Order: sequence, then C-alpha cells, then structure tokens
Amino acid sequence: MKKYFIYFISLILGLSSCSTKESKNPYVDFFFPYDEEAKFYVYRDVVHGLNEKFYRVYGINDSYGKHIVVESYSNDGRILDALNYNYDSLSVIDQMVVDKNAKKIKTVLIKNRMFPMHEDDNTWFASKFPGIFDSTIFLSETKRSFSRSNPFKSKVMDESKNTIVFIDTVRLTFFNPFKKLEKEQKAVYKSYFAEGLGLVRVHDINMKTDYKLERILSQKEWLTLMKR
Repeated sequence: MKKYFIYFISLILGLSSCSTKESKNPYVDFFFPYDEEAKFYVYRDVVHGLNEKFYRVYGINDSYGKHIVVESYSNDGRILDALNYNYDSLSVIDQMVVDKNAKKIKTVLIKNRMFPMHEDDNTWFASKFPGIFDSTIFLSETKRSFSRSNPFKSKVMDESKNTIVFIDTVRLTFFNPFKKLEKEQKAVYKSYFAEGLGLVRVHDINMKTDYKLERILSQKEWLTLMKR
C-alpha cells in the first residue's frame, strides 16, 4: 500500500499565451500553462538527490471546451496516473490510474475540486478505484487550502517568479468490505505554484522530501532522456 500512496502524492501537485479571462479561476496564471504541445516537468528531491518526479502537461480544445491534462510518470517512463482539469474553473473532469497489471482505469470521482478560487476557499478532491487485490477499494482524498495567497518572489530555475503556496492534506484509505478491513495513510504537504509555470515545488511539512522543478523538456527531449 505504501507504494500506491507515494504514487498518489503526485496528484496534489497537483498557461501558454491564452488569456486568463478565459478562465473563471483568478489564480489560473499560477496553474500549469495551457499549451497543446506537451511539456515534461522534471522535479528533483533536493533532500535525496537521486529521486525524481515527472509530469507531462498538455492542453486539449474539443467539443467540451479547453482542458489541461497532467500525467505523472515513474523514473523509468511508465505512466502512473492522470488528472484532466477543466480550464474554465480548474476543477477535475476525470481521473485515470494505472493498476498493477498496467491497465488504465477511470476512477469514480466523489469530489472534484483541487484548485481554490479565493483565499478562504477550501477544496476537496476525492476518488475511488480498485485496489491491489480483488474486491478491494482505494479512496484517495486531497484537501487543499491557502498557506500564502498573496504572491511572493521565489527562485525557480534561476529566475524570480511570483509564487503562491497551498497546504495539502492527503489521505489514502484501503478497504476490503468482505474482510471488514480498513487501513489509511495520511500526510501533509506544501505545494508551491509559480506564475506562468504551475507547480514548482512540493515538500512534506517535516522536510523529509523536497521536490523542486529542475527543468522543463519537450517531447523529443523527454524521449531522449528515457533512452539513456
């Protein structure tokens, strides 16, 4: 279960030239950019230098309007999960996870808000999906509120960027209804979002891990990296 919990930490994490007026969320400039050309975000844990996280971010404009997809990948290039955000409100449209057999599964959304609309807004995201074994279920939850809603300057990839910070309380619960078994893991994180970039840093409150954005790659650069 611990491995699955680590995978879903990435979900707390969780805009090109599009005008912010196209979105009702006043903090849209701090979310991942809308760009139909995919970009790969590379994060490195500065506490444990060899650990990395990868996100693939791209925009889609179809009959449902504009939405932004954020996919997370393992160190060896395997997709782990994906969140599809409505650009208009930054609420979650749907979610996909990958099970132990590498099968893609659409989760059942219970709560779909991940990105606050104002400084007093508390969002709640919750989804359920099949567990590791037959007849078991996972419930993944993220409750998010502002830690700093007024933008401040932070250093991101050697540049000074306006930044906001969220407090994320993450809980993953495992259910086995037949054995009447229930286990849960909880953690609290701070997530930093920089203007024009999106997520640039995430660390637990005890600073045991501290992932910072190291670089942003094109699709071609990503494929070259994975061949090494």
